[in-house]
Amino acid sequence: MGLNIKSIHAREIFGRQNFPAIEVTVVTEDGVSGSAVVASGASVGEHEASFVLDVDRYNGRGVLKAVNNVNKVIAPVLKGMDVTEQREIDDAMIELDGTPNKSRLGANAMVSTSAAVLKAGAKSLKLPLYQHIGGLNACIMPVPCASAVGDQGTRYGKAQEVIHGKPSYSFTCYGFKSFSEAAYAGWRVQQAFLEILKEKGFDLIYSYGLFIPVLFGKLDSDRELWEIFTNAIEQAGYNGKVGIQVDVAAGTYYESEKNKYVGLFSREDKTREDLIELYKDMVATYPFMIFEDPLNDDDFDGHAILTKKLGVEIVGDDLTVTNPTRVREAIDSGAVNTILLKVNQVGTISEAFEAVQMAYQNGLGVMPCSSRGEGEAIADYTVGLIAKHMRGGATSNRLLKIEAELGKRARFLGKASLKVK
Repeated sequence: MGLNIKSIHAREIFGRQNFPAIEVTVVTEDGVSGSAVVASGASVGEHEASFVLDVDRYNGRGVLKAVNNVNKVIAPVLKGMDVTEQREIDDAMIELDGTPNKSRLGANAMVSTSAAVLKAGAKSLKLPLYQHIGGLNACIMPVPCASAVGDQGTRYGKAQEVIHGKPSYSFTCYGFKSFSEAAYAGWRVQQAFLEILKEKGFDLIYSYGLFIPVLFGKLDSDRELWEIFTNAIEQAGYNGKVGIQVDVAAGTYYESEKNKYVGLFSREDKTREDLIELYKDMVATYPFMIFEDPLNDDDFDGHAILTKKLGVEIVGDDLTVTNPTRVREAIDSGAVNTILLKVNQVGTISEAFEAVQMAYQNGLGVMPCSSRGEGEAIADYTVGLIAKHMRGGATSNRLLKIEAELGKRARFLGKASLKVK
């Protein structure tokens, strides 16, 4: 009886980048509670499950309709259900929604509820969230990434919304004996990077990544950034231990009428073939290790070429959207060797974890991402799912705490955590 849901309550709060997010709190009969936040992202794939948003509020990004769907529609159906029965609860919401893309209730309403249930279940069983997810096998600490450049806004020759912020870059810290050593390396290489930028006269504001408001008035292409990244790694003394990760979100630069990518990396329009050749050069010349969504969201064949030829990690985000159906298509076509994990792309914890298991069963890696409001829970997802690496994480206090809790059981696999040759 004590594990049964007593109440579910949602509200609108401010999330990342000062836009609204939905927060859901689930309370059990024994008084245990779990809360989860879901926010929309800077890059949203067209194949993601549908959010329910208020078109007349916060530039179309308000979430009061989704809040109402939780409080008035979802909560009455889930009340009395056991919080440890995650699949049963998620299936009940899927049936209640009744659409293929969560468009009735909203993926934001459903996944925030689903994640809050997961947390309440862990607390009810008196387990850390990562152990509730992964049991005794949850002991591998992830290779982290330390933010370098993000939130860039307008790009070469094409004005994006300021919230776009792509491509974004990070330092992948893999050549170390422990997570805490890797996290320290991430901090050191960030400092070296900042010093180089200051020497070059850039104005800097730190927010999620490095927002450099005058950067693209001074650079002719991102290649100059790649040189700076490489120099920062060298100056920090981490050659062969730290690499570069880039979230390209190439689909946001693709113009179908031209069949070209406009404003990506430089001012020149680029075909798929142009980008493939550029990526080959990037890997040959600079320490790039991870490319996320390097081509358009439906270009499975192009992604397969890159996965076969580059010998680095090719990650599907907008391509696979944490959806078992899209992940299966990527597996069958050889499009990627890793999927990004964003639970709100598909709508429930159970479906997201199903996509993860499908990836593992077919030899793919999984890279969790915290860009949708998960907060410190993304650390528990990463360790619990044995994901071995993540986008971000270098400054995660939660991961440091998990490493300390695991003690001698904590393992850090370094480069073996990545799908690189």
